[in-house]
Amino acid sequence: MELIYLTQDNAQFWETEGHLLAVRVQEEEYPVVYLHCSFPHTSKEEYISVRTSENAEVGLIRCLSAFPEETAELLRKHMRLRYFAPSIERILEIKEEFGYSFWSVETSAGLCRFTVGRGTNVRMVSSKKVLITDVDGNRFQIEDISNLSAKEYRMLEMFL
Repeated sequence: MELIYLTQDNAQFWETEGHLLAVRVQEEEYPVVYLHCSFPHTSKEEYISVRTSENAEVGLIRCLSAFPEETAELLRKHMRLRYFAPSIERILEIKEEFGYSFWSVETSAGLCRFTVGRGTNVRMVSSKKVLITDVDGNRFQIEDISNLSAKEYRMLEMFL
């Protein structure tokens, strides 16, 4: 199977009436596609796989900046929806009970309470960044653990 790099010359993206992303590549139209970032924690705008709902790869975007700004912004919008992960700004409390941890935090999206199960649901994804996945599959991130207070870091430390 040949890898197709999508560019402004061979691909036209648009949003459907149902707010889904669609693309036409050369003569073929794909009414619903999803974006999968190859490096979502380090290079959010590079090497983005465009796939059908059946997970078949339509092509690869090397870099969003190679597209006109309007198209790049549409793709960024769909990337933000797919990778929505509010940033935790303050950890107010973490309680552990029966193998679950119950978090109360302030995020970029407001005050939030969520539950995290055992296992690898709290992960360091870089030297400073932590990704947390709750029991419902929602993701939260701490961009830079060095910005946490000593008290907040102690609460988080037992999960790292």
